[in-house]
Amino acid sequence: MAAPAAGPPPVLRIVAECGRSRARAGELRLPHGTVPCPVFMPVGTRGTAKGLTAAQLAALGCRICLGNTFHLGTRPGSELVRRSGGLHGFMDWPHNLLTDSGGFQMVSLLELSQVSEEGVRFRPPHGGEEILLSPERSMEIQNALASSDPLRPSWDPSDFPWTPLTFLGPPPQDPRLPPRSVRWLDRCVAAHARPQQQLLFAIVQGGLDPELRLRCIRAMTQRDVPGFAIGGLSGGEAKARFWRTVKLSAEHLPRDKPRYLMGVGYATDLVVCVALGCDMFDCVFPTRTARFGSALVPWGSLQLKNQQFAKDFRPIDADCGCPTCQRWAGGSGEGLGGSPRWV
Repeated sequence: MAAPAAGPPPVLRIVAECGRSRARAGELRLPHGTVPCPVFMPVGTRGTAKGLTAAQLAALGCRICLGNTFHLGTRPGSELVRRSGGLHGFMDWPHNLLTDSGGFQMVSLLELSQVSEEGVRFRPPHGGEEILLSPERSMEIQNALASSDPLRPSWDPSDFPWTPLTFLGPPPQDPRLPPRSVRWLDRCVAAHARPQQQLLFAIVQGGLDPELRLRCIRAMTQRDVPGFAIGGLSGGEAKARFWRTVKLSAEHLPRDKPRYLMGVGYATDLVVCVALGCDMFDCVFPTRTARFGSALVPWGSLQLKNQQFAKDFRPIDADCGCPTCQRWAGGSGEGLGGSPRWV
């Protein structure tokens, strides 16, 4: 009797694990190359990380960044991106990409959305006709973007404790029914047209409620997906509750699959959540902070727009090897304001 065909290799290869925490080092085996993890992924909303070219991003060592399904799907549109060679061709990026469901933008950008079992119906913020973003439509757009790398299914925005949405009909009360996010995951799996080229991560929801989290995790871990995202957080909740929820989620997700904590980019959160067992992170915080005139340095945040730096040509940090600091290397040997040195 012939042996069954071997399935695809696992996405995550664990290289080392900490003996005192749940932190681990590993490799993400993705279609466009191996990515060491833990890894922070910059956000390229419409095909670019704002303020940087794709070549500059690659020169900094970045091997995976994000594209946004909501924005790319509305402007310039998934068909135009597809005709330009997919998102890789559109942004001239040879490395890995991750596309999201577009759900967060419906929470954070839109004044009025209607959520039903069918999907989320809304009007784009820049005008135009009303749009229904269903799990099937989200997958259709992401398949057209052809990221050939990790992508995320549609998720139920009602899991956010502060979601300003209008709901159509009451949520199902039968505890035997899976959460809507799980039902939408099943619809995404069924609609996914490129499962061998694009890796579909499930998004664990449940807000800050431990029972809802565990219920969602138990259902989603029964699905054969290559990785899991932890969603429904980073919405302004207290740190202690946030970290406690991350800990609970990571402890109950499979050890051998990537754990992706969505929307986290503060330095302290990155360190804590790596120790809690997370492997992947993304956030607009670093690039947005830079555009507002602040530099993230080992000793905190430096406000470069302050008047005291108007004619100061010293490097931000004389010990830093990044292109910005090296541009002014060879000056006084100290960073701006006599910045403290790190040994």
